[in-house]
Amino acid sequence: MPVEPTGTAPVPDPRMAQALGRDRRRIVLSYLAMALAWMIATDGAVTALVPDPQQAALWQSMKGAFFALASAGLLYLLLRPLAEHVLHTHARLQASELRLRQMFEGNPGPILVYDLDSLAILDANPAACTTFGWDREALLAQTIDVLWPPGQDQALQTKLEEIRGAPDQLCILRAQLQLRDGSLRQMELRSNAIDYDGHTARLLIAIDRTAEDLAQLRRDQALARVEEAHELARIGAWELDPSTGQGRYSNQVYRLLGRRPPEARRWHRFDELLVAADPATAAQTDQVLAGLCSGEQVQVDVLLPVLAMDGRALMVHLRAASGVDEAGRDRILGTLQDVTEREQSRRLLREREEQFRELVRVLPDGVVILSDEHVLYANAWAAGLFGYGSHTLLGEPLSALVAGSDLARLRAQMRAGQPQHSPGHSSVLAMQRADGRSFQAGLAVGDVRYGGRDCKLLIVRDLSESEQTRSALETSNRELQAMAGRLFSLQEDERRAISRDLHDDIGQAITAIKLSAYAAQDEDDAQRRGEDLAQIVSLADTTVAKLRDISTLLRPPQLDALGLEAALSWQARVLFRSSTVELQAEIESLPTRPDNSIEQACFRIAQESLTNALRHARASQVVLQLRDVDQRGLHLMIRDDGEGFDPDGPRGLGLIVMRERAQSVGGHVRIESAHGAGTLVDVHLPYQAAVTAAVESAEY
Repeated sequence: MPVEPTGTAPVPDPRMAQALGRDRRRIVLSYLAMALAWMIATDGAVTALVPDPQQAALWQSMKGAFFALASAGLLYLLLRPLAEHVLHTHARLQASELRLRQMFEGNPGPILVYDLDSLAILDANPAACTTFGWDREALLAQTIDVLWPPGQDQALQTKLEEIRGAPDQLCILRAQLQLRDGSLRQMELRSNAIDYDGHTARLLIAIDRTAEDLAQLRRDQALARVEEAHELARIGAWELDPSTGQGRYSNQVYRLLGRRPPEARRWHRFDELLVAADPATAAQTDQVLAGLCSGEQVQVDVLLPVLAMDGRALMVHLRAASGVDEAGRDRILGTLQDVTEREQSRRLLREREEQFRELVRVLPDGVVILSDEHVLYANAWAAGLFGYGSHTLLGEPLSALVAGSDLARLRAQMRAGQPQHSPGHSSVLAMQRADGRSFQAGLAVGDVRYGGRDCKLLIVRDLSESEQTRSALETSNRELQAMAGRLFSLQEDERRAISRDLHDDIGQAITAIKLSAYAAQDEDDAQRRGEDLAQIVSLADTTVAKLRDISTLLRPPQLDALGLEAALSWQARVLFRSSTVELQAEIESLPTRPDNSIEQACFRIAQESLTNALRHARASQVVLQLRDVDQRGLHLMIRDDGEGFDPDGPRGLGLIVMRERAQSVGGHVRIESAHGAGTLVDVHLPYQAAVTAAVESAEY
């Protein structure tokens, strides 16, 4: 039955009204029939039995009185159940109205009644007052638009016009309603038309959907985060119907396999998506699919190499387990994850671990790991350094490896937790070999995890090699001094040769020119004078050519006039002009011209390197390169495919001079060679000369 708020006229029950009408008609018809029958019967009887008119009139009066009394009694008997029925029905109506009012008042959801024309709120249950923050009197003094937030008046009016156009229709809408404190709540509103004391009113039921919307928003956000996590983890979800072998897959699965996700999720088999990388994988995929469709409880965790649609090789991790869907049907639920990078990383990690183990094994320093001052691990170099076999050193106590005088120092260093240093900064301790002999060693100490335990790491370097290095350095210094003396001697020889050339060639030529000039002055014969002058010209040309050769030998004019690039090109062409050796010259233009000293050093180093390649290397090809290095300096490289030489053997004067030339201007030279592998001369020079100490860098 519809809600009937207080003040509304009761609406009669149609069945009750029908029964009352039926009772009224039955009573009236019964009374009329009985009255007519009585009047006809009694009038006929009186006329027939009483001929005297006075007696007949008396009997008529008595008959009328009897009829009135009988009619009253009969009406009482007939109307008594009807009255009882009306009273009972009225009581039921009051009880029904009370129950409905209690339902209206006790409904936990807000219910309002408002006038559709004036929008005045006519009634409200306590839940509405509590929800919207008004007391009953204040709320009933408002209009319904007080619940709409500012700025939505037009939307409210539009909706009201729709309701007025079809007042009998049930109206359902979602809207934000404003509480008295100004806060907003998302409500679902349901309204229908009712008659309220003659008003065209609407019954409005409000259902607060704020918590549901917030839960839905959080669910959507959680799903979005899950999607983002799946995207980052490169993982996709899928489900499979074991009865048909058909599956449905998330968009991430399609993207992982290089496919375009379909507009609608469709059912298809796994092998339609997974393209096996090889026949073995295809057989494994068929076996996995057969297990999924076996109808038994499954648990799958397998790696499969597959091919994406673009041809990329992928390693996917397939997981699956038995489950049910929302309808309770059997399903296989699983995930598909692209673990290509992870597997590659694992493979690289294993390779790096193997390389690290191999590096430690062949490291030319002893590596010892101690646990409770006993050897837990030692590389081959440490075993040989202490005079043990490859495995006999394991388990040896620390006291057997360190001389007794330095054992306390090492223990103190280990307790202090000193970090591992480079061998050059290690402390020097006396160590002890298996045969009892001691040796000085540089020792670095550090903490390390090994076999799940906290251990101590010792790196031991035998310092006896330092003496050999020092001796070799002294020998090298002596060789350098001898080479320097020889260099000075060669410089003097060169100067004497230049002086001799100037005296013998240029001096004699000038003397011949002078004598020819005197002869031409005294010659009367014009023909003879012309011959003398021609001889003077020839001698002058020869002299100029010899002076040019000497000048070029000392410093090529191209170096000053045209720069380093042109001078190198000219020198290379001159040297290889009559040689069968192939020259590949790659000389780039430098962005800025170097200092004179830089140009001279570079030119002489290139000249020396090219000359050595022609004279000694027996090469078939020589490569000459000159280029700029990020405008910070220039790079000169000469490489040949000749016989090469032993870089550890005796060094010639030319190599020492090249290195000294580069170091004198702030550059450096790197020379690589081996027997049968050719020679590489790699030179780096700055654009501006710098005064540097004549000390070889660590690169040599």
